[in-house]
Amino acid sequence: MRGLGLTRWVVAVPMAALALATLYPLLFTTNVAMKTRHDYVLDRFGPADSLNGDNLATAWTSVGMDRYLINSVIVVTAAVALLLLVGSMAGFALSHLRFRGSRVIFLGCLAALFVPFQVIMVPLARTMADVQLMDTYAGLVLAYVAQFLPFTIFLMTSYYTAIPGELVDAARIDGNTPYGVYRRVMLPMGRPALLSVGILNALFCWNDVLIALLMMPSPEHRTLMTGVTSLRGQYTDDIPTFASGVLIAALPVLLLYLFFQRQIADGVTAGSTKG
Repeated sequence: MRGLGLTRWVVAVPMAALALATLYPLLFTTNVAMKTRHDYVLDRFGPADSLNGDNLATAWTSVGMDRYLINSVIVVTAAVALLLLVGSMAGFALSHLRFRGSRVIFLGCLAALFVPFQVIMVPLARTMADVQLMDTYAGLVLAYVAQFLPFTIFLMTSYYTAIPGELVDAARIDGNTPYGVYRRVMLPMGRPALLSVGILNALFCWNDVLIALLMMPSPEHRTLMTGVTSLRGQYTDDIPTFASGVLIAALPVLLLYLFFQRQIADGVTAGSTKG
């Protein structure tokens, strides 16, 4: 029993330290956002004297963060919907439909996971400019789909591979076309993976700054995260207002994680099982 208790402490202490290191930036940002500029200059690390929402109101109204929030919701919703549609179809095809080149396509998706966006950003920007999709919602949505589709296909293929092929064969015997099998069998059985992958992609798209800055140069089309960067330039000396903007941008992601943390964990491990 003593050895078991010691083992628990050996695991618990590093995990508690890791949790504290993760929570401290959020707590520090919240504390700074509640201070006035004068209080922050006098004591940067001390606790705020009272809850002050003026900085939040200033950050929300001064640079149009309400518009940035709408832009982010539109782009993220469209990108995630398209990623799930294309990724689930490709996952079904690569896992259960045998055709020439399927293995090569899957390996190509795996290889694309290792290509950083900085390598393709210049060709992507030139291509989008040539087809007049720069500074448009559609252009940013397509850029997100191109960036995160290999990850989505990989996870959906891994998940669908674990579904027995006999179910697909039985559906085909019942007269279903490949699309019918996808709609009636694969989509219902793939709901856990679709939810997990959708949440992960939503987090990726919401937190992105580089792609959004590249694709949306005009101020009225900025997403929420790029709006926070503009807030930093406008309020360089007003750190509490900037911290309030960071807090506003982080709250939707934080709430999404709190409500769907189990699904996010399942999505991270979805591709680790062998079917």
